[in-house]
Amino acid sequence: MLNAVYTDVRARMEKTVDAAKGEFGTIRTGRATPALLDRITITAYGSQMPINQLATIAVPQPRLLVIQPFDKGNITLLEKAIQTSDLGINPRNDGKSIFLDIPPLTEERRTELVKQMKKIGEDMKVAIRNVRRDGRDEVDMLEDEKEISEDDKKRGHDEIQKLHDEFIKKLEEAMLKKEEDIMEF
Repeated sequence: MLNAVYTDVRARMEKTVDAAKGEFGTIRTGRATPALLDRITITAYGSQMPINQLATIAVPQPRLLVIQPFDKGNITLLEKAIQTSDLGINPRNDGKSIFLDIPPLTEERRTELVKQMKKIGEDMKVAIRNVRRDGRDEVDMLEDEKEISEDDKKRGHDEIQKLHDEFIKKLEEAMLKKEEDIMEF
């Protein structure tokens, strides 16, 4: 019974850490990465679509993204969506492809991005704490229903706390790595 609770808690905490890493990937560093464009969507063919479904994205150089639309008619839509996004990058196009030159970050912008990343990290820590609370409540409920003993309840709480500590540590390591990437010149 407790193993099912542990499995559920572990799976939910893993999803939270994975979601945090995905969010961190969309925060711009000084390097080009296709993940920068993940949050940008375009209205095409009657629905909202992410850029990676409308074009191929290549990284030929560390500070350059090349976007080649599958349909050349979407090039202006793609360009406009990138210009109006929060990336702060002006695209240029040659009629076939869009080029995004990733400029080096200023110290002020780096500090802003670190703050943004830390806010995401704190939100994810709260989510992990909520999963811990849910797991502890489930263990308490099992004890209330006399399905486990008081000793099992204590062991359950301890195991859930260990899982919490493990995933908070993983999240903090991901935050530290992303901060290093952002602050790197």
